[in-house]
Formats: sequence, structure tokens, C-alpha cells
Amino acid sequence: MDDATLLSLLMTRTMPERDIAQAAATLLAVFGTVAAVVAADPHELARAATLDATTITDLKMLRRLSIRLARSEACRRPVLSSWSALVAYVRSALAHEPREQFRALYLDKKNILLRDEFRAEGTVDHAPVYPREVVRRALELSASALILVHNHPSGDPAPSRADIEMTRRIVDAAGVFGLQVHDHLVIGRQGTASFKQLGLI
Repeated sequence: MDDATLLSLLMTRTMPERDIAQAAATLLAVFGTVAAVVAADPHELARAATLDATTITDLKMLRRLSIRLARSEACRRPVLSSWSALVAYVRSALAHEPREQFRALYLDKKNILLRDEFRAEGTVDHAPVYPREVVRRALELSASALILVHNHPSGDPAPSRADIEMTRRIVDAAGVFGLQVHDHLVIGRQGTASFKQLGLI
């Protein structure tokens, strides 16, 4: 099933049939994919096509559902033994975000996810992160390890020099308290970069 057909089916509950095909085509022309459509800001959706509030709500609820399903799958087992499920979860949450966001995934001694916490949001290319706050929260949660995650709205997941430096500072701060940073994932529409696989952790 192509994106236009899928998006049209998603809108059949709330839109007149005569308007659906044009609305779907317009949304895909503006945003590119169904994933980008459901991740778009409601105001941007309303500007792009003639959509009523119910249709926009349905699209946003679909995104929330997809993220919850992905999170449920990722949380069922220790994350290091279900890595693909974890990556699918963080991609569903961040790949199409228009602003850079930084999140910390706090893990217990068995590497089960304790908490996924939003730590910073910034511009299209920078989110200010404070290593001391990331580590302080890990101690509050009695976490044993963490995974860092942030997105690149540009689409390119390649780590920047600033990403590398910030990660080094968090790893150093965590190490003082015996906390392990398993990885730092950078999420972009074009893919996912792993600091561990790149030899940066």
C-alpha cells in the first residue's frame, strides 16, 4: 500500500470522500511521507491542507499510538538484548521532530528501561544539555546505566563535533558515580548513528 492510499484511508472517518484524495496528495507534497505528516505540528497541517480539527486529532493520535506500541516493545526485555526494538522506538519518537531534542534513557541494573526523559529542546541544530543534570537525575532514579538520544532535524544523523564533546563530558561525569553510558544514538530521517558503533564511546 503506497503512502497516498494509506493516508487517504486514515482520513476516511472524518472527511468527505470527495476531498480525501486531494488532501492526501497535498499533505504528501508538503511533508513527504505519512510518518512526516503524522509528526507535523497541528498548525502546519492546517496550513498545508483544508483539514478540520477532528482529522488533525486523528492523525496526531495515530502518532501517539505508534510511539506507544514501539515503546511497549522496547520495554519488554533488557534493552541491550532488544536493541532493534529500542532503535525503532526512539526513531518513531524523534526522527521527524522539527527541533533538536535531547533525551536520556535511564536503565536499572538489569538494563530494563526505568525512565525515558526529555532533557532539552533547542533550535533546528542545537539543544543545550547540562551533563550534571543528566547524571543527577540518574542518581535520583537509582539508575545503573543510561543511553543518550537526540535527533538531527536536518535528517543527517552524523555526530557533530559539539555532539562528541557533550557526550564525552556526560560519560566523564557519569563515570565518577559508577554509571555506564551504553551508547549515544543520533536520530535523523536518513538513519541512526551509534556512538558505540562509531568507536566514540
